[in-house]
Amino acid sequence: RRRRRLSAFRRRSSRRRSWASRSRGAGGHGGPDGSWWCAVCRCVVLLASASAVGFSGSRVLSASSLAALRAVAALVHPRAAVSVGCASGADQAARALFPRARVFAVASGRWGSGPGAFAARSAACVQSVASQRGVWCSFPAGPCPAGLQPSSSASACFCGTGSGSWASLALAVGLGCAAVVFLPAGVAAPGWLSPVGGGWFVSSPAGSQLSLL
Repeated sequence: RRRRRLSAFRRRSSRRRSWASRSRGAGGHGGPDGSWWCAVCRCVVLLASASAVGFSGSRVLSASSLAALRAVAALVHPRAAVSVGCASGADQAARALFPRARVFAVASGRWGSGPGAFAARSAACVQSVASQRGVWCSFPAGPCPAGLQPSSSASACFCGTGSGSWASLALAVGLGCAAVVFLPAGVAAPGWLSPVGGGWFVSSPAGSQLSLL
């Protein structure tokens, strides 16, 4: 067992070194400097033990947000159930990184048609992760809509604010998911997220803690 744990630690260390080489030059919050990587390390324990992980975010990702998504993806346990939507941007990047992910696609017709189908699709994706007490990873491009608060009610979160990324995150937090969030430079976070540095924010369910690696 000790040998297996040591081998796993070495693989994670190797992956962290590869993140640095892939992410150099990314903008946003000064790029992946020491505080950026320190914040990523705070997510290691949370994500490495998660049995389910969901991804959501802007349809147009900045270079810094894409680098952040790739860094988070490398922390996900190989056996974790990954859920993601069918949109471009963050969804598309996550689908490429996790070819076996469960994709919630509006085109399936499962959630009807029209604008409401996209909200219903996103809510179902969040609920699938929350049912397994998973971690929700979010990469919005803009600020949280005014007045939007975490809630366990899908209708309260998807209330026409114009941001599916933030609505999904609010629902995930409201349903008790831990959350890992990256925001580009200049984008303010709502008070219900805790900053950990370098553009990273987290939300942890009551009674749980994020530990430094």
